[in-house]
Amino acid sequence: MSKPLILGISGASGLIYAVRALKFLLEADYDVDVVASRATSMVWQAEQNVKMPAEPELQEKFWREQAGVTTEGQLRCHRWGDVGATIASGSFRTLGMVIMPCSMSTVAKLANGLSSDLLERAADVQIKEGRPLVVVPRETPFSLIHLRNLTALAEAGVRIVPAIPAWYHQPQTIEDLVDFVVARALDQLGIDCVPLTRWQGGKA
Repeated sequence: MSKPLILGISGASGLIYAVRALKFLLEADYDVDVVASRATSMVWQAEQNVKMPAEPELQEKFWREQAGVTTEGQLRCHRWGDVGATIASGSFRTLGMVIMPCSMSTVAKLANGLSSDLLERAADVQIKEGRPLVVVPRETPFSLIHLRNLTALAEAGVRIVPAIPAWYHQPQTIEDLVDFVVARALDQLGIDCVPLTRWQGGKA
């Protein structure tokens, strides 16, 4: 069995990033463990007027529907408070973890070694085990406190991929802009499953 990738989804605006990441990962037949923070359901309600279920089995159906992927890949969802889940242990081997989008509250807790729920515990495990952890902060502007917390994570080996799109691939839709960020975040884990026109060099 291949090692799974953990997709953490925090209560930051921009949940489309998580949906698009899940779509491409499942379509590429990856094994994905999803843990969404408690605040994620409130953001879904505010941004999409959709209620995210709490039960893991219902969440699996929910995320597959959102991503538009019915059967491909392997997907497991975990309750935000289930700190006894597999992904809470360093003995459970993974490819790493990406938190997308990542709130500044989550960044602050990780930077200070605090684990109040499963998402934070799973991320803390990646850091202590020396496994890849990628955070995609979705905030603007950054305060000095935000920048110091992000610096602390970077110093601990965490890859920081802000939700900042590029334009050289000539995006035509919101999804094009989102997919660029998703691709760059997954690049940090050595995963190339997002169709993306990469930079080919400028013309003289």
